[in-house]
Amino acid sequence: MDGVYLDDEREPDFHSCLMDRIHYAGHSVLTGSAIARALLDYAQALAQVGGSATVDFPTLNGDGSRGRSQIVIGPSSQIISDAEESDGDDLIDGELVEQMRARADRARSDGAPLVAAENLENQVPEDWSEFDF
Repeated sequence: MDGVYLDDEREPDFHSCLMDRIHYAGHSVLTGSAIARALLDYAQALAQVGGSATVDFPTLNGDGSRGRSQIVIGPSSQIISDAEESDGDDLIDGELVEQMRARADRARSDGAPLVAAENLENQVPEDWSEFDF
């Protein structure tokens, strides 16, 4: 039987996985580890070239439901990512991770931001009626 062994004396833990909590501007969200690593790498690349982007990414809410968050990253971003165990399944978005990695590599090689304030997923809600302004 496969499982995650925390140490030699414990039973395997089949219900938790390691995810990353992104801390930004006094808030935090839980997301997949690969997503968090790619987000930090992309933020660092944009900071090098003075660019910015808006990234839409999947998150796990406190009640276990899946959600989405948007974050603006750029030269002044102060993002922290902490690994933590979660009872939910790891959030995986391979396409988003590849997009962020490719854009980070391109920003570094070109020495300039691709598009300022770009939304990777283009999933900005068209109907904003659910929000109070």
